Amino acid sequence: MLRSAVFRLSMLLPILLLALCIAIMYGPVTFSMQEVVNALLAGYWHSDTAGTLHQRIVWSLRMPRSLLAALAGAALALAGTVLQSLTRNPLADPWVLGISSGAGLGAVLVIALGLSAGWTAVPAGAFCGAMLAFALVLVMARKSLSGQSSRFVLTGVAVTQFLSAATSLITLWKTDADTTRGIMFWLLGSFAQASWLQVLLCALVQLPIFLICWWRAIELDVLTFGSVTAVSLGVEVSTLRAMMYCLLTLLTAVVVSCCGAIGFIGLTVPHIARMFIGHRHRALLPASMLCGAIFTVLADTLARTLFAPRELPVGILTAMLGVPVFLLLISRSSR
Repeated sequence: MLRSAVFRLSMLLPILLLALCIAIMYGPVTFSMQEVVNALLAGYWHSDTAGTLHQRIVWSLRMPRSLLAALAGAALALAGTVLQSLTRNPLADPWVLGISSGAGLGAVLVIALGLSAGWTAVPAGAFCGAMLAFALVLVMARKSLSGQSSRFVLTGVAVTQFLSAATSLITLWKTDADTTRGIMFWLLGSFAQASWLQVLLCALVQLPIFLICWWRAIELDVLTFGSVTAVSLGVEVSTLRAMMYCLLTLLTAVVVSCCGAIGFIGLTVPHIARMFIGHRHRALLPASMLCGAIFTVLADTLARTLFAPRELPVGILTAMLGVPVFLLLISRSSR
């Protein structure tokens, strides 16, 4: 079983590398693989060479954008996988539980009030919004961390709709036309403003959270059989859920603050990973992250090349690709 899981995970790594290469190669200016390799080896600091433009496009634009897309997809897939295990509900993900909408509302509020002077202002606003949104879900679900999953999901849907309406109201009321257009584009998800600082921030937050989730993977396996069974086997269910909810809220808030609210990754990708590698979280968590990274990198590549020079918000592509896949999974499970 272990060898099979390791083998299947090793199959995903070259696919992710191939997706990253495709993302770097294609765009308004198409590069060959040799030009990409030369630019990567040379770096962007050689300003007097003939390939300076290629090097700067690769290092300053496409590399941080592709890596941020991979990290965002991996983070959302990780959050979706763990949330579905915690709630024992296959429909749970950061968007359904209101976390993404809360983070988006916090970030938009900071922008609309003109408080986004420092680079930490928008991530801090997104994190506060995500925490408040999930606290609202807990209050409306009677503060029960071990309650019914259906109550969590339904409450999360209600909170999501309310926060989305509040975000639209603030956007239309407090911003001009140009800012409104930019915010709406950001709310649908975009990696157009990706930077190396955002890549570093996402990586520094995501790595320890993944390690903690992977360390508690056996407890997540037990929790899928129900709270009663988990408690009887010595799992502190309330403590585990509270810790995981806080960590996933932090992770989602950071991702949304960097690239906006991207839907359907946390909902669809975990199911694909389960079909590919099984239900054991020690293998499922890294598999979901790799599948999420591949899916998001390819979706972002299509978003900026499909109607070039115009660029689509990546959230539109993830929804258009994710909905048919999710419906296919539902039809297969019903059969």
